[in-house]
Amino acid sequence: MTQQRSASLPYDRPQEWIEAIVRQVEKAIIGKRESIEAAVVAFLCGGHILLEDVPGVGKTMLVRALAKTMGASFKRIQCTPDLLPSDVTGVSVYNPQSGRFEFRPGPILANVVLVDEMNRAMPKTQSALLEAMEEKQLTVDGETIALPEPFLLLATQNPAEHEGTFPLPEAQLDRFLLKIRLGYPEERDEIRMLDRLQERHPLDEVKPALLREEWLLLQREAHQVYVDDTLKPYIVRLTAATRAHPDVALGASPRASFALMRAAQARALCSGRTFAVPDDIKRMAVPTLAHRLVLRPDARYMGKTAEGIVRHLIETIPVPAVSAAAGGAS
Repeated sequence: MTQQRSASLPYDRPQEWIEAIVRQVEKAIIGKRESIEAAVVAFLCGGHILLEDVPGVGKTMLVRALAKTMGASFKRIQCTPDLLPSDVTGVSVYNPQSGRFEFRPGPILANVVLVDEMNRAMPKTQSALLEAMEEKQLTVDGETIALPEPFLLLATQNPAEHEGTFPLPEAQLDRFLLKIRLGYPEERDEIRMLDRLQERHPLDEVKPALLREEWLLLQREAHQVYVDDTLKPYIVRLTAATRAHPDVALGASPRASFALMRAAQARALCSGRTFAVPDDIKRMAVPTLAHRLVLRPDARYMGKTAEGIVRHLIETIPVPAVSAAAGGAS
C-alpha cells in the first residue's frame, strides 16, 4: 500500500479494508481478535477507548499497533503522580525576542494519543483531558485550540486496587466509547508470542493499512449505516434499565445510548452490512455500557459486577423484530 493512493477511492467493500487493519494489528497482538475488533469499532466511531487490565498483557502494544495502522501523528503521555495539566495540553511561553507569549503544544495535539496508566495521574490532570475528549478542542490561557482530525484517545489503566492509582471520575468514564480488557493469553498464543519476540519486536512488522484521509472516509461510512426505527427504542430500553436496576447507584446516561448506537453501526460495517441488527447492539452493549455504571456498595460487597448486570439485561429485555426496511437498506 503506497502513500500515493488516492484518498477518494470509493469504499464499495469496506469490510476488506477493516480486515486489513485487523490483520496488521494481529501481527503484534496474538489471540485477541475480539478485543482488536472492538478497538477498530471505536476507531470507526471516532470514539475513545479505555483499556483496563493487569500490567504486562499488551495494553500499550495494542494501542501502538493500532496507531501504526493509520498514516497519522502519534503521541504518548506517560502518567505519573507529578504530571501537570500543562504537561498534557501545552503552555504559553514568553519569547523575549518577539516580546510575545508563544504556545508550545503538548502531546495531546496529535491524531492518536496514548495516555498510559491514566489512573496514576492526579485527578486535576485527569480532568485536563475532559474537554479534549468531548469537544475535541483545548482551552489554554483563554484561547481555544482545535485538535486535529481524526482525534482518538486511547487510555490504559491498571485495576483500581493497585497501589498508586486514582479512580477516574464518572464524567471522564462516560466519555470513553468502549472499555476493553485483554486478559492473559492462552498457552499456545503465549508460546507464539515468545517465538516472535525472539528475533525482533512484533511492532516492527506492523505497517500502515490506511491513510489518515481514508480513516475519515471509513468513519463517515460507519455513521451512514442504517439503524431501523425499531432498534432505537431497544437501545434506549437497555440504557434506561441500568438506571432503574436496584444494584446500580448511577446508570448509563443518554450519551451512552448514542454511543451504543454508534458502536452498533460500526459493528455492522465490520460485518459487511450497511444496516444494523439487534445482534450488533447486544455484542457492543457490555463494552459500551458497563464502565459507565456505578454499583451500590452492597452489590459490590456481594461480588456483583457491572458487566454481569448488563449481560443480564441483554438476556431479559425483549429483542425487537426489525422491520423489512432494514433488510432493504443493504
